[in-house]
Order: sequence, then C-alpha cells, then structure tokens
Amino acid sequence: MSEPLKISVITACYNSQATIGEAIASLKQQRWPHIEHVVIDGASKDGTVAVARQTLGEGDVLVSEPDRGIYDALNKGIERASGEVLGFLHSDDLFAQDEVLAKVAAYFEDPKVGAVYGDLQYVDAADTNRVIRHWTSGAFSHGKLKRGWMPPHPTFFMRRELYRELGGFDLDYRIAGDYDALLRYLSSEKVKVAYLPEVLVKMRVGGASNGSLKQILRKSREDVAAMRNNGINPLVALPYKNLSKLPQFLAKSKSKTKETG
Repeated sequence: MSEPLKISVITACYNSQATIGEAIASLKQQRWPHIEHVVIDGASKDGTVAVARQTLGEGDVLVSEPDRGIYDALNKGIERASGEVLGFLHSDDLFAQDEVLAKVAAYFEDPKVGAVYGDLQYVDAADTNRVIRHWTSGAFSHGKLKRGWMPPHPTFFMRRELYRELGGFDLDYRIAGDYDALLRYLSSEKVKVAYLPEVLVKMRVGGASNGSLKQILRKSREDVAAMRNNGINPLVALPYKNLSKLPQFLAKSKSKTKETG
C-alpha cells in the first residue's frame, strides 16, 4: 500500500506580522492531514517570526535569515521541502476553504499528473470576504502560452521531482520570476497539467506586481524578458496578457449581482 501524499506548502515572508498568523491558520484548517509548512523569513524586523513560532506545528520548518528577495526565499523553501508535491502560500494570502489541499491531492492520485492549478480571487486587504477580481483560469493548452496566458501562481502545485529537474526561480527577476518559471514548466513536455475549476486561494490586493505605476512598468519589462527567454513573442502575448485581466473584474461584478439579486 502506497504512502499518503505529503504536500509541502512554502511561505516566504518579511515583516508580515499583521497577516502571517491568518495565513498559517488557513493552512492548519485544511482537512488533508499530510501537510508540511515551510516558512522562509527574510530576517524580519517585526514580530513575524514570533507569530510563526506560535502557530506552526511539529514537523513544520521555520528559517529566518537575510535573503535576496522573494524568489530566493522560495528557492530556499523548495530545497528544504520534503513533500512529494509543493505549493506556495504567500504570507498575506489565504486558502479559500478547508478542502483545498484534499482536492489538490485527489488530482495527484493520477501518477501521470505533474502539476495542478485552480482559480483565484483578489480580495480587499481589510475585508477578505470582499472580492475585487475573480480570476477563472480555464483549461490549459500550450497554444494559450503564446497569447500571454498563465494560471495564478498561488494556486499552482507541482511535484517536487519536477522542480529538481526543471529548476526553481531565476533571481534576475524581481517581480515576474513566477511568470518566467510557469512558462518554463508549462512549456515542458515532462509536465502533464490538470485544472481544478474552483477558487483555491484568496489574495489580498496590493502585492509587489500591482502596487504602483513604477512597479507595473517594471513588471511589464520583466514579462517581456520572460516571454523572450521562453520563446514567446511579446508583441502578441503582452497585449493579450494585460487585456485578459478585464474579464476578471466583470466576473466579480456578475458574481456580486448573483449574490445580491
């Protein structure tokens, strides 16, 4: 009889005292019992580490040391994780409900499945029940990558052996390292992808990639670099990638109308 699937969830954090406790709690509420939480802190100057120590469980991993940014921290997490499947939960994000990891694990019962992703909601930072954008990923196809498509990285789970084989995050990126990595993984014939058509993660608005005009412009430059590095034509893909966000706001509006009407 095979061993139950162990999922390692990696959280990179820095000065996240206000939100990391809630993020960890949303993981501890998961009904799937075989979970390892790997928290990589960048030597926070607030109470982040103290909160993490209080809320993490036996067998979890906590590292606090200076790093070179979020992608360096995530790479450290990948190296320290022991689960068969790896996922990521940012310190200000939440799993949408307590069956998320159980549903992800069910997809990985098929040994041919290398990666699973789902849908995501952007929520108000103060009221996580208030949806700002609803990101419905849709089914995967290689052709979509050429049109700037990508799944939400916080909903992406992949087998640890594939991270070992295909590599982690490129530290030359400050914002779009997840996009570059997803292009690399999803372009590989070694990764069979499955779509779980449910909201898996709630992400608070105001992240590194959408905080200011300067950050948005930098992200666009990095998106172009990631596209070129992965054989994608940015003249086609970048406009599609940006325009594809508009339906997320419409989906949120329709959902709100349906709830109130």
